[in-house]
Amino acid sequence: MTTPRPGTAPQPGSPSADGWAGLADLDAAITQCRACPRLVAWREEVASVKRASFAHEVYWGRPVPGFGAERPAVLVVGLAPAAHGANRTGRVFTGDRSGDWLFASLHRVGLANQPTSTHLGDGLELIDTRVLAAVRCAPPQNQPTPVERDTCAPWLDAELGLVLPSVRVVVALGGFGWQAALTALGRVGAQVTVPRPKFGHGAEVVVPLPRDREVRLLGCYHPSQQNTFTGRLTETMLDDVLGRAARLRA
Repeated sequence: MTTPRPGTAPQPGSPSADGWAGLADLDAAITQCRACPRLVAWREEVASVKRASFAHEVYWGRPVPGFGAERPAVLVVGLAPAAHGANRTGRVFTGDRSGDWLFASLHRVGLANQPTSTHLGDGLELIDTRVLAAVRCAPPQNQPTPVERDTCAPWLDAELGLVLPSVRVVVALGGFGWQAALTALGRVGAQVTVPRPKFGHGAEVVVPLPRDREVRLLGCYHPSQQNTFTGRLTETMLDDVLGRAARLRA
């Protein structure tokens, strides 16, 4: 197995999917990454200072691995862990309002066994679905820098390489998730057209893969408070995209 040096992310193109024993092996390596000094300092400061409403809790304060099926048909790609969400709970989209929207919708369309995601032991299971973030550490103002995005990208490549044989649909949450998903697909051998397909809510693109396979890339507004509070994203709009993914997975 190819393992990154402590304190670094793997270099682009390495490790390949064949370099890991499986997702558990990869996830364990992700949680030890300290490659981005600003993100390490921020995630650990948040975990130490805490929000008053969570002062009694022990924060995760580390990079957050993907969550869900080991052989997913649907892959959901978000931006980054929330400071007091996944950075607190240790599970992507868990314990924040974006996750409340996402998992409730996944449940409504038949891709989750329950509508809530509050903590690691809450019994949540995803059906044919895996959720992950393009950047694995919580960034200040929820805005990773381009360097941090690129430093973290090999983790996305490695995870995508492991699950790609079963994936039929990729749902990108927001423009950041769209660009990250397209770029990662290109690095693992997909044929991404130039100019690149543009992000939009409800956008759908067929992305050819090697060996006469293909995946569908679906665009969806991110279920952030900025979008859900303003009505830019409604429950119906979210259900439409995730419901389309659920139908395409068969």
